[in-house]
Amino acid sequence: QVQLVESGGGSVQAGGSLTLSCVASESIYWMAWFRQTPGKEREAVGRVYRPTHNTYYADSVKGRFTVFQDRAANTLYLQMTSLQPEDTAMYYCAASDGFDGARLPPVQYVKYWGQGTQVTVSS
Repeated sequence: QVQLVESGGGSVQAGGSLTLSCVASESIYWMAWFRQTPGKEREAVGRVYRPTHNTYYADSVKGRFTVFQDRAANTLYLQMTSLQPEDTAMYYCAASDGFDGARLPPVQYVKYWGQGTQVTVSS
């Protein structure tokens, strides 16, 4: 059982930046960030594959968010810039050792979840 522990959420004004961190208890094939707002489905915003560092992003965050990893520390990061009120959500770290064939992982392919960290962007 892989444990994922997130940190770094908070409140920021529009145009600001935040960086989230997620520490995994052991190495795993891929890690990703999801976000969710009340009443909406959880959506993937970015993924990185551990062996290759290949990254993939949702169109809504491309050019503003960067996903990167520190493999030695089993840590995943989400650097968020130019934040907008519509980025307000609970952000979740996710991971799995399976292959799903998609650029961004479907929710059902996630094996492990973090507890979530809230990001609030005010206008």
